[in-house]
Amino acid sequence: MKVIEVNSSNFEQEVLKSGVPVIVDFNADWCGPCRMLKPVLDEAAAENDGFKIASVNVDREQDLAFEYGISSIPCLVVIKDGQEIRRSVGLIGKEQLLALVGGV
Repeated sequence: MKVIEVNSSNFEQEVLKSGVPVIVDFNADWCGPCRMLKPVLDEAAAENDGFKIASVNVDREQDLAFEYGISSIPCLVVIKDGQEIRRSVGLIGKEQLLALVGGV
C-alpha cells in the first residue's frame, strides 16, 4: 500500500470510515523532520496491509490541523473506528512507528 494524500474533502472517507487503523501524518513541505520521516512512512506503508498511512499537509489543510490540535509537526495521529487512539510528535524510526500502531 502507498501513503495516501488526504484533505478535508476525502478525510472522512479515507480516515474516519476506514476499515483498518490509519496513521495520519500531519506535515509540511518546509519541515525538515517531516521530510526525514517520509521514507519511513513510505517503507512502512509498502510493507504492511493491516493499516493505512495518510498524509495531511498542514499548510493546505489548516482546518484539519486545527480540528486535531496540531501545534508541532511532524505529528502522527492513529485513528481507529473514527477515534484518535494514539499520538506521537516528532521524528520517529520505523520500529517506533510500528509500535505506535501495534496492538490496535
